[in-house]
Amino acid sequence: MTRRFDDPGSPISTKPTSHKPGADRPRNTTFTAFGLASETEPLSPGLHIVATPIGNLRDITIRALATLAAADAVLAEDTRVTRTLLAHYGITTPLLAYHEHSNETVRDRMVARLQAGEALALVSDAGTPLVSDPGYKLVQAAIEAGIAITPVPGPSAVMTALVAAGLPTDRFFFEGFLPQKAGARRNRLEALIQVPGTLVLFESPHRLPEMLADAAAVLGADRPAAVTRELTKFYETIRRDTLGSLSERFGQEGAPKGEIVVIIGAATTPDRPAEGDAALDALIRTALERHSIKDAASLVADETGQPRRAVYARALVLARDSQG
Repeated sequence: MTRRFDDPGSPISTKPTSHKPGADRPRNTTFTAFGLASETEPLSPGLHIVATPIGNLRDITIRALATLAAADAVLAEDTRVTRTLLAHYGITTPLLAYHEHSNETVRDRMVARLQAGEALALVSDAGTPLVSDPGYKLVQAAIEAGIAITPVPGPSAVMTALVAAGLPTDRFFFEGFLPQKAGARRNRLEALIQVPGTLVLFESPHRLPEMLADAAAVLGADRPAAVTRELTKFYETIRRDTLGSLSERFGQEGAPKGEIVVIIGAATTPDRPAEGDAALDALIRTALERHSIKDAASLVADETGQPRRAVYARALVLARDSQG
């Protein structure tokens, strides 16, 4: 049984379609789901940003499948990964590689195809493209060329981990991957101390123990956190505890396997000097005249015995006041 996705009120048909190069190609513009072969309608020309599963192949929308099947080509971060997804749903759309090493010449070639009236689908290895993904350069180039951009929403590792962590979701900050080197990683964590919301980070499995140790040292061992692994997959695990406890646990167990997303709650207490502490403010202002915010905070914390994180937070405020 074959059915057509030609309902003019469906999300697939929200833009007018047009005849374009490749529309009469002999390949099948169909996909198979729930045991049924479904025939798609032609896509409107432009770049279609398609979210794909982060692990479980069933976590894909009907609209995404129809878009991938009807596109003139699918631009994939790793064609081997995307080929598995397309084969699972009987989609035969040609695959083209587009990844972080793709240069301007490759982008120009893709933009030229789009200007010629083709519909191209952009996907990442997993989840929503452009999130810690090189696709934004192509999107920028397409926008500059006046080409239509159509998002096809779906799975996201960021949102999946966030809602499973059990931490506040009303305000959050996506950091992505922290620097690989310890010094740069700690500096970046210092900059995240005052973020007034839940932090969402990606991390490589082999660096997780070191990152958790640094996060506990810089952000505070008492901060609530969750380490999510292999989300939506068979070995999905979610560990919820404080940063200090998680750091100790993974320090003993070693690096895990699989895809990792770390969720860190905001500071539970202000843990900062009172704004009316004129003597402390005077010391900080004097230190800021000769040192960076970080070094000034360290010097004053050592001199006064105040918590380093608290002095750093106050130094940030005073530095901004002086600049403003």
